[in-house]
Amino acid sequence: MKKIGLFYGTSTTKTAKIAKKITAAFEDAKVDIIPVEDVWEKDFQEFDNIIVGVSTWFDGELPTYWDEVKPELESLKLKGKKVAIFGLGDQVKYPENFVDGMGILAETFESVGATLVGFTSSEGYNFEHSRALKNGKFVGLAIDIENQHSKTEKRIKQANKS
Repeated sequence: MKKIGLFYGTSTTKTAKIAKKITAAFEDAKVDIIPVEDVWEKDFQEFDNIIVGVSTWFDGELPTYWDEVKPELESLKLKGKKVAIFGLGDQVKYPENFVDGMGILAETFESVGATLVGFTSSEGYNFEHSRALKNGKFVGLAIDIENQHSKTEKRIKQANKS
């Protein structure tokens, strides 16, 4: 079985909560959780399959912890690595940049040779624009705890099957 590493910022409570739910959804696989605040280059190299969790701050920005790691990510060679992304956003308060953090990380991981997996449908969401859309689908699992909390569990289970 290939190793799975899940990277997320521990300082964001909602992202941490979703990371734990996603980890629990992997019943037959071991998922190592690595706080992105403590990450080193070797941590990304160690895993065949990578899951990253990110929220979107303000007007479509990466949270500080991912913003600080991004330059290091840009220097990695991740050819052959599969990356799945989950992102948190608020489609009501920030409809013009819903889950943009996912899109920013997707661009970064693709630029260093990683293969994105886990594209999900944008149906059922109501927003104006997102950097996380590619060919009509999200580049990962979009979560809106603020406005669609009741859909979170189902979306995680669906994403885990794909």
